[in-house]
Amino acid sequence: MNKRTDRKIAIGGVAATAVLVPSLLFVLNQSGIGHLSGHPQAAADTPTPGPTNGLAPDQGLPTSSPTSPTPSTSPSTKPPATYPFNNGKAKPASDDPDLRRHDHGKKPHLPKDAEKLPTSYRKADDGAKIVKLEKVSKYQFDVTIATPALASSDIKTRVLVPKSWKPGAKQTWPVIYAYHGGNNRYTSWTKDSNLAQVAADYNVMVVMPEGGWNGSYSNWFNDGKGGVPEWETFHIQEVIPLMERNFHAGASRAAIGLSSGGQGAITYAERHPGLFKYAASYSGPLNITAPGMPTILMQMNAKAGDDIWGNPVTDRSNWEAHDATVMVSRLKGTGVYVSSGNGEIGPYDDSSMKPWDAGRFGEQLAGQMNVNFVRAAQRAGVPITSNLYGPGTHKWAYWKRELVRSWPAIVGAIGAGKS
Repeated sequence: MNKRTDRKIAIGGVAATAVLVPSLLFVLNQSGIGHLSGHPQAAADTPTPGPTNGLAPDQGLPTSSPTSPTPSTSPSTKPPATYPFNNGKAKPASDDPDLRRHDHGKKPHLPKDAEKLPTSYRKADDGAKIVKLEKVSKYQFDVTIATPALASSDIKTRVLVPKSWKPGAKQTWPVIYAYHGGNNRYTSWTKDSNLAQVAADYNVMVVMPEGGWNGSYSNWFNDGKGGVPEWETFHIQEVIPLMERNFHAGASRAAIGLSSGGQGAITYAERHPGLFKYAASYSGPLNITAPGMPTILMQMNAKAGDDIWGNPVTDRSNWEAHDATVMVSRLKGTGVYVSSGNGEIGPYDDSSMKPWDAGRFGEQLAGQMNVNFVRAAQRAGVPITSNLYGPGTHKWAYWKRELVRSWPAIVGAIGAGKS
């Protein structure tokens, strides 16, 4: 989980660093963005097998990697790092799907109209294609994608459709692309948040693609060679076209995300101007090149080296090309909502939380990075809505609240009315 700052961040040594990064939602390795250690709705301290190239353990990549797909319209694997919160005391949070031995529930019951779903699908321009569709409930299904960008044939995306949606419809629907945090999965938004309930009364689709345990919402630098994994390509040039060509997703789009997913939502809007009408980030790491942050991120991701963005000194330009604060001027014309706490104990926290708790440290960094982002937006003359709400840590309870607060602006921007 990463955060950016115009000012230096005071960090209490290497020990503090080890706790900070995970809450920095940069999903460096396995630093769980979206779940922090030892508290309900926070990441558990129980270690899980290290991911490969940002993928969860059950999504390993084949040895061969295809040629990188050519960018369309709007735009050698190293050992994974160890899990930073392994103190042997805390147990997995009950609402953390990634720490339930990958138990994703029973086989879904298929409703009567299941046979009406498409059985053949149009591909994305780079050849990415849908290879499987599973109905989860009447208005929810999972899509499995074979993706050149990730060199895998088993990457999933969850889709929520409105009550008015029909497989054979001629119309399209406004769509929200929701990005999860580190050590989360494509199921996290529906399992850990109120998103499905909030969206249920609106004529809007919600698409929740896999982002990897450590994908960082970027095409990895890989020593300047690029190639797999290309998470940005997967999300922008594969998932979006596949949704629009096969499931009636419209061109009126919004992007939202929590923790590292918040970084993804904002930087995708910046790197692909005009693609999204609105972008919202909840506790996102929005200033990865802030003084001290590259050091923290590189130290936490030591085993993966500089695969994600390269060396923070010699490849500084690539880091800045993925820094939401540096690119803030590109958001002119896009609606923006950012929110974050400051790491102090808030209304949804246990009063016994220690000052060095990962959820507190992480949100302190997120808070400072969001302060920097807001100030940069003001200097650039970019109108945004911000809610730097003060006391609060890095956990789902606050993100659920912020989703509700930002929802009217999000659906209003994409023209999604009530059903």
